[in-house]
Amino acid sequence: MAEYFPAPGRNHLFVPGPTNIPERVMQAMNRNNEDHRSPAFPVFSKALISDVKRLFKSTKGTCFIIPTTGSGGWESALTNTLSPGDKILTYRLGQFSHLWIGRMTRLNFEVEVVDLEWGSGVDLEQFRSKISADRSHSFKAVCIVHNETSTAVTNDIGGMRRILDSVGHPALLLVDAVSSIAGLDFRMDEWKVDVALTGSQKALSMPCGLGILCASPKALEAAKSAKSLRVFFDWGDYLSAYKSGTYWPYTPSIQLLYGLRAALDMIFEEGLDCVIARHHRFGEATRLAVKAWGLKLCTTNPMWYSDTVTSVLVPQHIDSGDVVKLAWKKYNLSLGVGLGDIAGKAFRIGHIGHLNELQLLGALAGVELVLNEVGVKVPLGSGVVAAGTYLSKSTPLIVSRL
Repeated sequence: MAEYFPAPGRNHLFVPGPTNIPERVMQAMNRNNEDHRSPAFPVFSKALISDVKRLFKSTKGTCFIIPTTGSGGWESALTNTLSPGDKILTYRLGQFSHLWIGRMTRLNFEVEVVDLEWGSGVDLEQFRSKISADRSHSFKAVCIVHNETSTAVTNDIGGMRRILDSVGHPALLLVDAVSSIAGLDFRMDEWKVDVALTGSQKALSMPCGLGILCASPKALEAAKSAKSLRVFFDWGDYLSAYKSGTYWPYTPSIQLLYGLRAALDMIFEEGLDCVIARHHRFGEATRLAVKAWGLKLCTTNPMWYSDTVTSVLVPQHIDSGDVVKLAWKKYNLSLGVGLGDIAGKAFRIGHIGHLNELQLLGALAGVELVLNEVGVKVPLGSGVVAAGTYLSKSTPLIVSRL
């Protein structure tokens, strides 16, 4: 049997998660186990939990770092704030909103789903009409995906909050921010989000394994009377551990927590707003490349453009899966497949996490090669030039090298 031959160079990881892990984070995780009940670990934990709130731009929220994925975060957000039979208003606009809806249904909530065309986001006037009509306040929660990675749609959470407030609706606002926290502008306190959740494998540039939630005082109050069955994901156990000064109700993921510490330090050293601006540059540059190729975006309106992922439609005679397969097989470039309703119709370029301009331009060059080889004839260099021209004018000097 022939010995496995790994591809030369490194894998160019441009899926919208999991993302590239910086060396500093990997080194921080390369450590032995330690006693999480020692006098030192609670000191480390207290500072870590406090600093996580900064990612959500919150001073009022309470954060929970749970050894799970974003899917576990979904379940934790729902079961801690709601009771079986409670009515939820939610929107199906892509694969991940679809999966979250499935979780809501299986947890025995009454779910009213507004189905949208994949590639579109929440129409705020439609939302106003829907929530205004609920005069009896039957909706106990509004659940929305902030950044739908399957279609590259970013919803206006602040706008939804303003509408809830303007009509005096008391529903909790629960937000899947898995692919937006530390990549897109997110304002937990200003938008009065009640629960926001993310995962470590996205913009934090870590391995998968941590579900991170931030809960408002209103959400914590709701948890006191919520009747949903919860054990592993129960916030109450965490709050008791916080009060006792032990911080963890069970053995935490020690190595991942040290990785999270390093990831936070890197984000804050760059500056969270600078990180968000960097992602915006990458989103704009990628969209300019797609335009130069003569292809269309899955996202139907610029108001919903995502800065962490771009979903690219291919001509009808092309299977987008062929683009993804060839990129990996020939150029060691990992792109995102089309999911759900757009499987075979679109591929995704993730530009999220620990990336720089030259990495992005290299990926775009690889996409151009692959497109031509699968039968989508685009001028070689066209997207790279469009993106590079924009980046050369918009990229600032590295802060530490001024």
